[in-house]
Amino acid sequence: MRTRGQIEAEIGEALIRFEKEYLGRGPLETRTYLIDDMVVVRLKGVMTQAEHQLARTAESSKGRELIKLMRVELVERGRSLLESALEAVTGRKVVSLHTDISTVTGERVFVFVLDGAPEFAPSHGPRTP
Repeated sequence: MRTRGQIEAEIGEALIRFEKEYLGRGPLETRTYLIDDMVVVRLKGVMTQAEHQLARTAESSKGRELIKLMRVELVERGRSLLESALEAVTGRKVVSLHTDISTVTGERVFVFVLDGAPEFAPSHGPRTP
């Protein structure tokens, strides 16, 4: 049986693969947290240079809105891939998926709610964030 840390690492790798293969660019850094029946994934550095430019234009609010709308649509179209990846790693069904991207920091957050807490072996030693 895998530890919490191993499951978190596998989830992070699955999200990196999704970002690279489906969206065309992977994050610079990823952190994953299992919290009871939830999985929280924080991705840093996911925006492309074109998106950064769009977010900084004179009409930046419109640009930021376009980036968010596009990213939401892309995730919705790839939702089944994300859910399958999470279900394969956690052994639990994904009940809901929530995501948002900061066009200021270039960070993206995913929150997955599962149909129960994944089982994992107790780890030895303190958990480091």
